[in-house]
Amino acid sequence: MTSTLAQTPLHGWHASHGGRLVDFAGWSMPVQYSSIVVEHNATRTAAGLFDVSHMGRIRFEGPAAEAFLERIVTRRVAGMPAGQIRYALVTNDTGGVLDDVLVYHLTHSRGASYYQLVVNASNREKIVRWLHDHRDGAEVEIHDATLETAMIAVQGPRALEIVRPLTSLDPESLAYYHGAECELVGASGLISRTGYTGEDGCELIVPAEAALTLWEALYQAAQAIGGSAVGLGARDTLRLEAGMPLYGHELSEEIDPLQAGLSFAVNLKDRTFPGSEALAKRKADTSASVRIGLTLEGKRVPREGYPVLAGEQQIGRVTSGTFSPTLNRPIAMAYVSRQHAATGSELTVDIRGSRESARVVELPFYKRTT
Repeated sequence: MTSTLAQTPLHGWHASHGGRLVDFAGWSMPVQYSSIVVEHNATRTAAGLFDVSHMGRIRFEGPAAEAFLERIVTRRVAGMPAGQIRYALVTNDTGGVLDDVLVYHLTHSRGASYYQLVVNASNREKIVRWLHDHRDGAEVEIHDATLETAMIAVQGPRALEIVRPLTSLDPESLAYYHGAECELVGASGLISRTGYTGEDGCELIVPAEAALTLWEALYQAAQAIGGSAVGLGARDTLRLEAGMPLYGHELSEEIDPLQAGLSFAVNLKDRTFPGSEALAKRKADTSASVRIGLTLEGKRVPREGYPVLAGEQQIGRVTSGTFSPTLNRPIAMAYVSRQHAATGSELTVDIRGSRESARVVELPFYKRTT
């Protein structure tokens, strides 16, 4: 199987250390090494290491880079300070989500400014095509650096502790959602204080040839404090506890950012981008379903596609569900009609023909205390 799939620079390490490899968005990726619960809890209590090299990394340079991105993404880019990172979306002409992305404004060691998008692996080729199709002659160089680099996420309450000795820049000096170029295990790289777990931590980008050296140094440090390498399984349970949407579940070309609860990442005033006109009209639309969080009693887990009901009426469907290792109960995200979305509302989920009681709760399900 793996011979037909793309492989990250750390693929050999995963295979030799018990990683159960699966096809994820055309990449051979580890879903787990030991167990999802063990890896989840290691991240919540110490530190988890994630190979996220499958995610797309697209660089933008040139005099029109800022203006180009300003008219492509939903979040304002103009005037964004160097070093800042913003969560944004790329939308189609009807306001549906093509992808959710991170926009980086960075400075080269030689002083020149540039931008970067981190995009989902499943959408990388689609987004690259979209960018080129909407270039319209702008003086911007668009470079997909995904295959020549690696990206490693280090997440957890002790994440910064294990990263600090390996970088020329103290990660503690970075504010949340900021990043900078630095040296990582002797290679030129990039560190950002970002993540997808609800924990503090960093995401590190290095040339592909430096990935194994960095990973092994991080792994040894993580093991010494009770940390773990973490696969896609626990990455999903962690992000779900943190109430973070996943493309293909809570986000799609048929779902707009407003109904997904992402209005903070949509800046409509005095600017245009694909879908901006449609989104401006939708702001007043109360008929669209909206994203909610649900907690359930018992042990039965609501899965994607399961119906959500108010009385005998189906009012929505589950988009993601799991048994939360941190909260020790089933949790889910769902889209339901707006009139049933109020916090505290009592609903049911049809789990294989059995009605299970569910309560609407505020997202996220989990917030770190420090």
